Amino acid sequence: MDWLIGFVCAGLLAALGYHKHWLSTSGALAAMVMGTVYYGAGNLFWFGLLILFFISGSVLSRMKRERKRKIEQDYAKGSRRDAGQVFANGGLGMLLCIGNAIWPHPAWTLAFIGIMATVTADTWATEIGSLSRRPPRSVLNGRVLEPGASGGVSVRGTTAAVLAGLIIGLAAWLFATLSPLPTASSMAMESSWLNSGWLMLAAGLVGGLVGCFADSYLGATVQLMYRCEVCGKQVETRIHCGQPTVYDRGWRWMNNDMVNAVSSIMGGAAALLFLI
Repeated sequence: MDWLIGFVCAGLLAALGYHKHWLSTSGALAAMVMGTVYYGAGNLFWFGLLILFFISGSVLSRMKRERKRKIEQDYAKGSRRDAGQVFANGGLGMLLCIGNAIWPHPAWTLAFIGIMATVTADTWATEIGSLSRRPPRSVLNGRVLEPGASGGVSVRGTTAAVLAGLIIGLAAWLFATLSPLPTASSMAMESSWLNSGWLMLAAGLVGGLVGCFADSYLGATVQLMYRCEVCGKQVETRIHCGQPTVYDRGWRWMNNDMVNAVSSIMGGAAALLFLI
């Protein structure tokens, strides 16, 4: 029955996302599969955090849409997510959910909080930070960058990341209260963090900030970037000014989706430190 409920709920949300232009066709199909697994193999704790990330990020992406349109032309951060973006943001969490279903343990759920805090914090920082009146600065050397540029940070964006991490931690505590995690998981430690909302808040905050800044660092150093031969700008897209772009810097396999995935791992690892 849980799998059927997950399939129906995920299907409705995927249809909503497609209708609202939050998801492409491939993104909607990926979201439906992912949501079904999150609820079928997990429960409201797993599914609820996924939906919180998806809804909040999608709504924020529509804020001052016209102002953000130019940024999306240069950087691979469009508001309509495809399957690659969906799995980059939620695929690791899905694997943790399956792992917890097979062998319940606090490590799965704690890492999941860190991962979801990372992707939510990164999305909020990007969407809200791009609206800042002051340009972002490089996380490496403080040099002024264009809004939306990979590796850029701002006060407004960092504040949004802090808020996102705290909200994920608070929501994790709420969903764990409404839909208790497996008994075997809570017995794995003499004093389980699962009973403490404060530790969940801390895991969300630390995981979100570590993952968000890791995303900026990777974006500034090893992310694949191209250069437009027409206007000379450094961009993330293969086409710019109507012409193919050329390789400029970074590891060729480290595109924006891979940066999101790697930074999520770092955010999850940071949250796992609360098990020590």
